[in-house]
Amino acid sequence: MTLWSLGLVRGVVGQIVGFAAGMALVIASRLLFGFDPVWNQEPALVGGIIIGSIGFLIGVGALTDWFKWMRGIETPLHHGPPHGRPAWTRYFGVDYNHKVIGIQYGVTGIILLGIGGMFAVIFRTELAASGFQFLNPSNYNTYLSMHGWAALAAILLGIGGMANYLVPLMIGAEDMAFPRLNAFAFWINVPGIITLLMSLNYGWDGGWTVYPPLSVLGPVGYQFTFWAVFLIGLSSILGSLNLIVTILRMRPPGMSLFRMPIFVWAVFATSLIQLTATQFIGQAFLMLSFERLLGMGFFDPDKGGAPILFQHLFWFYSHPAVYIFVLPGLGIISEILPVFSRKPLFGYRWIALSSIAIALVGFLVWGHHMFTSGYGEYLRVPFMISTLLVAVPTGVKFFSWLGTMWGGKLSFPTPMLFVLGAISVFLIGGLSGPILATTATDLFLHDTYFVVGHFHATIFGGFVFPFFAAIYFWYPKITGRMYDETLGKIHFWLMTPAFWTMSLGQMSVGVMGMRRRIADYDPALGVEFGHVLVTIAGFTIAFSVLLMIYNLLHSAETGRVAGNNPWRSRSPEWQIPSPAPEHSYASPITVVGEPYDYGIPNSTYVHMAPLAAADD
Repeated sequence: MTLWSLGLVRGVVGQIVGFAAGMALVIASRLLFGFDPVWNQEPALVGGIIIGSIGFLIGVGALTDWFKWMRGIETPLHHGPPHGRPAWTRYFGVDYNHKVIGIQYGVTGIILLGIGGMFAVIFRTELAASGFQFLNPSNYNTYLSMHGWAALAAILLGIGGMANYLVPLMIGAEDMAFPRLNAFAFWINVPGIITLLMSLNYGWDGGWTVYPPLSVLGPVGYQFTFWAVFLIGLSSILGSLNLIVTILRMRPPGMSLFRMPIFVWAVFATSLIQLTATQFIGQAFLMLSFERLLGMGFFDPDKGGAPILFQHLFWFYSHPAVYIFVLPGLGIISEILPVFSRKPLFGYRWIALSSIAIALVGFLVWGHHMFTSGYGEYLRVPFMISTLLVAVPTGVKFFSWLGTMWGGKLSFPTPMLFVLGAISVFLIGGLSGPILATTATDLFLHDTYFVVGHFHATIFGGFVFPFFAAIYFWYPKITGRMYDETLGKIHFWLMTPAFWTMSLGQMSVGVMGMRRRIADYDPALGVEFGHVLVTIAGFTIAFSVLLMIYNLLHSAETGRVAGNNPWRSRSPEWQIPSPAPEHSYASPITVVGEPYDYGIPNSTYVHMAPLAAADD
């Protein structure tokens, strides 16, 4: 076996060759049509980005079956490892098994989350003392901006990992509805990530929101960001379409909507947002790219445009995107709590419908990001009220979680600890949210570190902690082995108080007047000690995550054999062998009961048909 046999290697080579070819194509076109000068860096680089991304997809093989189909060649789906190569190589190339794609999403997300965290550690170290230590303002802003989009892209990948691996297993489906589209949706992320990281070479310093006119007048690195986000957003749209069809059309007999696992409900609500809202940020970023490239005046007042239009397009996606990030995590909390409480999930239907309610109301709140933007004052009150209304379905989840634990036979392995940590951290984000949703207080706190603390609490509590809970909970299903429980608990007890310190510290310096996206501050402001605490907390969180990664890698080889159902879960995926076989369900399943009837004698959720019936 050679490196060239790995699809990822061929894809990277394809992107390099395509990037050079795209630049050459732009230069040749400018020469042919008489543009002066022939060499213009920005259009040449954009041509390289577009053709390079296509080159990656061709090289990795994500388009191979479609090219064959167009030529009338049959393309049967291949199951199992590639012929004549080790099984691990399938994770580095195009594979149509949803479990493989889920792991590809998840591992890529963890790697990118580490990269985003590395950028945060760099600029947090700079902020630990006033004055400039080792970063100048431009580099600081570039690292800050990269941290934002690397972390957000990592979250989208993590959601894709959980959804792809778990949803078909939870509904008893053999695979996703469109396996080839599923593979394409994952692999289009990789050239997007490479393009995002390439922007470091050119710099972009306007923050992750890339507001014009800064993003129109700034360095060419913005173009890499625009197209990277466009590619990752396209993946999000395609993946959500696949998940919606899978959930609506591939459930087994007896699994009505209100007998679905609650995580599937959360993914369904998330997918509705992704499918309908992601196009707006893709459109906004393309408009910025075309304004720079072609002189179009979408956001230029001198050409009849309006800078505030970008904010409307950006936030019409980016606030619903917060619910894209947290709804799957809240679903994970609702999925794991009954298992370790040994009680039915309290208010199952209310939790399910609250996810849909959050998804719908989330489209009506984007204007609270713009209280200081100068739009009509009469809009402030409606946006304030709609934002505060989000607390209602969110509160339903909190009280349902408390009701589930009340009187239960609680146990506290690592997944349960991270669920409880998620609830505590998300509560910090939830309680600080109305302060920013209320116009009077937001006008004072807007663009301060209070917003940073609130946002990180919401994202960590809504996604990062539940994501780690999910990793530990389904690790035996993926590997067939148990992780090291001691290391898992050390990870939790390092990360949780460190995050409390970080989030509350950020809010504290924000109330004292520290602005966000600022590379330096006046010592007289009195925030230096707070920044030291936040920086120490950031390093502690980073160390705890490295400990988790070591635990997962080491336990995959040496961990205790888990057995098929170590958690005594009722969910369908735990009723089959661990790790899950290539064809997950050798016989069809039928749902005959409720999903969370823990502690109820003689209750059954799924019935596994005998093999003979499956052959019939």
